[in-house]
Amino acid sequence: MDSLYTPSSPSSASVSTAGDFFSLLKPRVMSLVVFSGFAGYWIAPDRVDLHPFLALIGLVALALGAGASGAFNMWYDRDIDAVMNRTKNRAIPLGKIAPDDGLGFSIFVSIFAVVMMGMATNWVAAGLLAFASFFYAAVYTMWLKRRTPQNIVIGGAAGAFPPMIGWAMVTGEVSLESFLLFMIIFLWTPPHFWALALFANEDYKRAAIPMLPVTHGAAHTKWQMLAYTLVLLPVSILPSFLGMATPVYGLFSGALSGFFVLASVRVLGTEDLKAAKQMFGYSVFYLFALFLALMICHN
Repeated sequence: MDSLYTPSSPSSASVSTAGDFFSLLKPRVMSLVVFSGFAGYWIAPDRVDLHPFLALIGLVALALGAGASGAFNMWYDRDIDAVMNRTKNRAIPLGKIAPDDGLGFSIFVSIFAVVMMGMATNWVAAGLLAFASFFYAAVYTMWLKRRTPQNIVIGGAAGAFPPMIGWAMVTGEVSLESFLLFMIIFLWTPPHFWALALFANEDYKRAAIPMLPVTHGAAHTKWQMLAYTLVLLPVSILPSFLGMATPVYGLFSGALSGFFVLASVRVLGTEDLKAAKQMFGYSVFYLFALFLALMICHN
């Protein structure tokens, strides 16, 4: 991999700033991770049994664990990041951080996050965090991403763990309810990421990443996106039938998921990439709004 990678400014790696290392944590992605993890914590039964300060430390650990996985991804993918317009300005391709420093940073922060989670909350939550980090780094980044168009379907499971971890912070266990929260994000991830892949298709071609639009074409990808949004719709409503939330949540989630389906139909019916960009933007709003509704309307 190093033979394909040439930092644009090797000398700058010696003056890496705290901001450069912070950027490795993918703070925008981290915000969604923390929010969904907080949602799992908030709706868990007997939330008051966990002191708010310890819960805060647990959420910080969750953020650091997710960020460390992102940093590992940036280290491993530095060769393809350098040739993709969407990622070429990241710290390692620009030479702001030496690759070995990026790897060391990701390993240290990951271990620190797992230990912090275990000591502040419980070791079930810490184990889930460790497994999610391993899954994202080893299974998705190192194995699936460059080998199969199903990379984001299988690998996306790593990003679905935060609400389950938040739930386990309080309860110390994995339950049907927390698994349902996992499934909502698991089903949301493919249409969310494939919407991005549609308008970033040339980037993925240039980097030889077998994203679904590259290997199977845009039309096939759009039908797959629609299928996932259709399955997501009833799953997103289930919390109101399992006693996790009031019927009001069911109405909100049905409306939000219905618009997600309509966005996918719109993408399917046009060649204009603007529709895919709009669906990608809506998908981020959708997940925030869905979990916010769940927190407000939970039983």
